[in-house]
Amino acid sequence: MTVTMTDPRQLAATFDIQKLPPDFYVDPFSYYHALREHDPVKRLPDGSYFLTRYADVAAVYKDTKTFSSDKRVEFKPKYGDSPLFEHHTTSLVFNDPPLHTRVRRLIMGAITPRAVADMAPGLLTLVDDLLDAMAQRQAAGGEIDLIEDFASAIPIEIIGNLLGVPHAERGPLRQWSLAILGALEPVLTPAQLQQGNEAVRDALTYLEGLVAERTRHPLDPGQDVLTRLIQGEAQGEGRGEKLTHTELLQNCIFLLNAGHETTTNLIGNGLVLLAQWPAEKARLLADPSLIKGAVEEVLRFESSNQLGNRMTTCDTVVGGVAMAAGTRIHVCIGGANRDPAQFADPDRFDITRSPNRHLAFASGPHQCVGNHLARLEGETAIGRFIARFPDYSLAAEPQRGGRARFRGFLSIAGRL
Repeated sequence: MTVTMTDPRQLAATFDIQKLPPDFYVDPFSYYHALREHDPVKRLPDGSYFLTRYADVAAVYKDTKTFSSDKRVEFKPKYGDSPLFEHHTTSLVFNDPPLHTRVRRLIMGAITPRAVADMAPGLLTLVDDLLDAMAQRQAAGGEIDLIEDFASAIPIEIIGNLLGVPHAERGPLRQWSLAILGALEPVLTPAQLQQGNEAVRDALTYLEGLVAERTRHPLDPGQDVLTRLIQGEAQGEGRGEKLTHTELLQNCIFLLNAGHETTTNLIGNGLVLLAQWPAEKARLLADPSLIKGAVEEVLRFESSNQLGNRMTTCDTVVGGVAMAAGTRIHVCIGGANRDPAQFADPDRFDITRSPNRHLAFASGPHQCVGNHLARLEGETAIGRFIARFPDYSLAAEPQRGGRARFRGFLSIAGRL
């Protein structure tokens, strides 16, 4: 019998994160399903393992001692001595305690639930202004791009406000983010390496000036993240802790990136999903209070961040498979969030799904520090958009970003 590439066993047997076929970027979930079914702890040709079951991914996230986030060993061959290496091995997300603990505590002190709630009025005004501008553009015969004109504009403003970046200086932020995060793809092209390194250099040059200005003229550390990072922890468990200058700059870049692309993806993915699942959109229009559940389902169904990485610090067992110390692990968030052992009918988009304990923001000590803010942005943006434009549609096939790690769109042509 001839086995085609649509055969799940063949998909699982030949899967290699270093050699992904073009159709993977359109629909990775067929591959994740095949792996969960036939090889859930998949040993890849380079000796690393790829996990697609919810239980395995959740267990790795919770055990930070056995599964390290430190990427110095993994990233050295990939980046060499470069700005990208320094950035990705100094930022919050790719580190273990004590650096991770210090940076996380400082950031969380300025993004408390109360601080996030205080952002709601400004966010509402921002979203409504963007909706007005899109309506005017379409009325004048212009084309609408739901990413450029809406989804990407929101996190740029929110993160720009958190760090106190002047409005006139926010232009390069999106391209810096795309280039730096693009360099995290499993396979890196020379162009991506060059663009990523240039983006880190440009961001550092800019931030040097911004940090110097904020040092001279600090703002309220309870609301301004940059002031808080500069001054360190004034009270509480981490009193007296401060970041080095390098740690400060690199984690400012991390904040610009982490708050930007993933939230852009959340909003863009949500608008596309509601257009593709009209019955769910109708339910949300009939009952706007369902927006919180709708955003959670977008996060589960099309997780903005699809992949993570860990390295074992000692001999261990994952999903029944023995692994030696120093083994690299790919945690597949996108696969875990479609696991039928955790979610009934997982390939159905259901805005009232409950419970919905997805892993889109990871879990444990490395749970996304800005998850409350991302949720607020998603709920406000998507909720206000469909209320204003209930009959919107997609004018063309949305353009994917062509990435394995981050799932979203570069462009979404829309009709309002």
